Amino acid sequence: MMLSVPEKMTEFAIAVLSGGDDQGIRSLVRQMAERWPDEKALLICFALTCAASHLEDLMRPATVAITPAIGYKFAALVAADILATESIGINPVRGADLLHFWRRVDPYFLAL
Repeated sequence: MMLSVPEKMTEFAIAVLSGGDDQGIRSLVRQMAERWPDEKALLICFALTCAASHLEDLMRPATVAITPAIGYKFAALVAADILATESIGINPVRGADLLHFWRRVDPYFLAL
């Protein structure tokens, strides 16, 4: 069975977030924008949110874990960057647009 792009993105985010590699987690959003430069950037938010929710469900009833929280935080930050990018006239914002925005305006996801 072939996975759709959102499913591939979510699967990738789950693998990275659950992998325990701090460097991989820090670079997750950048990696997603680089892997899917032509996809709508909101798919990154969607995939991160789905991945965080999935991991949160798997970790219940254990104590609150940091990994889902990171996924939710990254999704919120990407959404803010999408809104900022849209405010300069780019719509829809794609992964490549985010990479350009980060290089020019806010290097947070490039510097992690």
